[in-house]
Amino acid sequence: MDSVRSPEWPVAPLGGVAANSATARYGMSPGTGPIVGRAGPPPTAPPPYRPPFGAGSSPSTGKPAAPPIPVKILVAGGFGVGKTTTVGAISEIAPLTTEAEMTTAGIGVDDPGTRSTKTTTTVAMDFGCVTIDRSLKLYLFGTPGQTRFGFMWDDLARGALGALVVVDSARLDDCFPAIDFFERAGLPFVVGVNAFDGRLALELGEIRWALAIGDHVPLVQFDARDRLSVRDALLVVLDRALDRATRDRRA
Repeated sequence: MDSVRSPEWPVAPLGGVAANSATARYGMSPGTGPIVGRAGPPPTAPPPYRPPFGAGSSPSTGKPAAPPIPVKILVAGGFGVGKTTTVGAISEIAPLTTEAEMTTAGIGVDDPGTRSTKTTTTVAMDFGCVTIDRSLKLYLFGTPGQTRFGFMWDDLARGALGALVVVDSARLDDCFPAIDFFERAGLPFVVGVNAFDGRLALELGEIRWALAIGDHVPLVQFDARDRLSVRDALLVVLDRALDRATRDRRA
């Protein structure tokens, strides 16, 4: 193969080193300029590389930190109560949604309420996730609200530790199927009343009486559009699930 050299470099005899020296290339006089490289091996071997402690390692042992425990939580409720909004407000990833445009075929079947401007509906499920801390990560599954999609609930509920039942205080009838489902399944759940426009149509005490839920079921008010409000509601679900797990272990 032919060799390639810069045209400005002086020609050196074949096998010589003059053309590859700083003196020949840049016109430096011998003995001047910084010394680059070294002629011999270092006097001692460098210490082995040790990566700094970070999020992926434990400072006490140096071993990789254990991945966070996955916890499955359902976000359920009637049609148009804010389940998709709830998942989207808290998810740290772009939520997976299965929204489809509502058509005239749904008139008289799907009633989002007179206050709603809803034009789409969930036809399968919503999915999002949020990391609570280094040891816990929530995976949120939003259920479809229409009765005709009820056959999916058993599959979505498999492996879940708890549920947030979203309620519209102006349409309490729509949440009865969700409450009945989780009571029959024995799954811990929390009733979260979504404050549309920041207001409730009824007081929380009146809502508890109308839904006929016991005092052992937490009833909270939250805003499905607000991340911190959704976070507080989900923490109540976690507390409820932890309480159930503790009692079961003692038994």
